[in-house]
Amino acid sequence: MATSELEQYRSLIIENLAAYAAVDAMVEPKPAVKYSRTPGRRPEPEEDPYNAWYYKTEIKGASDGLLAGKRVVLKDVISVAGVPMAAGTAVMEGFVPDVDATVVTRILDAGGIIAGKAASEGFSFGGAGHNSLTGPVRNPHDPSRSSGGSSNGSAALVAAKEVDMAIGGDQGGSVRVPASWCGIYGMKATMGVVPYTGAIPMEPTLDHVGPMANSTRDVALLLEAVAGPDGLDPRQPEFTPEAYSVALTGKVDGLRIGILEDGFGYEGISQPDVDQAVRDAAQHFETLGAEVSSVSVPAHRDGPAILVAMALEGTYSTLILGNGMGHGWAGFYNTHLLEYFARALPRRANDLSPSAKTFMLTGAYLHNNYHGKYYAKAQNLARKLTAAYERVFQQVDLLVLPATPIKATELPPEDCGPEESVHRSFEMFVGSGGQFNITGMPAISVPCAMSEGLPVGMALVGRKFEDGVVLNAAYAFETSTDWTTRRP
Repeated sequence: MATSELEQYRSLIIENLAAYAAVDAMVEPKPAVKYSRTPGRRPEPEEDPYNAWYYKTEIKGASDGLLAGKRVVLKDVISVAGVPMAAGTAVMEGFVPDVDATVVTRILDAGGIIAGKAASEGFSFGGAGHNSLTGPVRNPHDPSRSSGGSSNGSAALVAAKEVDMAIGGDQGGSVRVPASWCGIYGMKATMGVVPYTGAIPMEPTLDHVGPMANSTRDVALLLEAVAGPDGLDPRQPEFTPEAYSVALTGKVDGLRIGILEDGFGYEGISQPDVDQAVRDAAQHFETLGAEVSSVSVPAHRDGPAILVAMALEGTYSTLILGNGMGHGWAGFYNTHLLEYFARALPRRANDLSPSAKTFMLTGAYLHNNYHGKYYAKAQNLARKLTAAYERVFQQVDLLVLPATPIKATELPPEDCGPEESVHRSFEMFVGSGGQFNITGMPAISVPCAMSEGLPVGMALVGRKFEDGVVLNAAYAFETSTDWTTRRP
């Protein structure tokens, strides 16, 4: 362009910037912070035997309610105003949110107590519990083993009974994997049942937060307290959430349960004792009056590849191109988080975990060379995958499969290189139910047996918005047998 033409464009740009000046002068609406609190504190090592805490607090809400007196810990990707949030990574150290996530307000409104923030894998990248800012989170059943991830601290604190309940985050199994490995109950509800408002996003079409507890009833109570539209998460349809705790009758007479054969027997990955324990648990439903049969969804095996394509490029777009929040969202934007993240990441990118670095580098490569083609194709394939499950749900009411194909693994050595660290971070995810993040269907991990001193988790999956059916089946299993004495 000639200099005179450049000057004209410069003038036009300045005209548009006047709107930004006007927006800057406006007052931004933010959710109110309803309950007083102090920032809390980082616990000393002797107070944290499994290295599962990030911050301890004691925030009290209403004097009574559905969760009265229940102590709830939050995965450290969920905003609590005035309490530091690092999202499991040194990149975010020093960040203090100025708003409460919707789930936080609802827990406090229901009489719950926010007990603090649980360690998280850095930016939720990883499933083996060793990518956290504070170091590896240890499994209460065997401290030499992983707690799972990325909601690693949440699962360990619940399993150790240091808290009553937790809210974890789940983009590809990150509530259900640690629940399975730590021997607790962890649920990813139907997409949209629980508002994501106030949690750090990764990929909006996969993001969920969900309840974790030592019993189905406590999972149901927590889900009941936090479910429902908040007007700030555009993925939520208008619906009336169930009284999930009331749905726990324990009666499953006539319920049609399908053993999803495609969820078993991953060559070179699945452990035979895990597969057998879950098959035995599925057959137990027959003694309760349910109809149990085998079903197949061949497209189930395509799910992990579709998930990777969605997650790699979607996360790169949200976290790197979108400065931690992304674009095109019709709901609440945490502008304080966005600004902090945009300034912090370039300064501290080397502090990302090997898993996060791998995601970001691969996402950048794909974005720069293929321009979103494979992300777009994966999103289109997601509809085909959803339709395949919907067809099998015409034959059965629930699907049963392993929550994860392997039991808790030994923690990798602290000096392991990036390749070992990343492989160990994701080795369990090929069979850990990320398909149901893609489809948005409700899924819960139910402890169903012990093998070699470690818990085994059974996944129960239902139709969209039949979360109560899923919970009641889990409750029926829990109350009719002692999983700690079951052996494959």
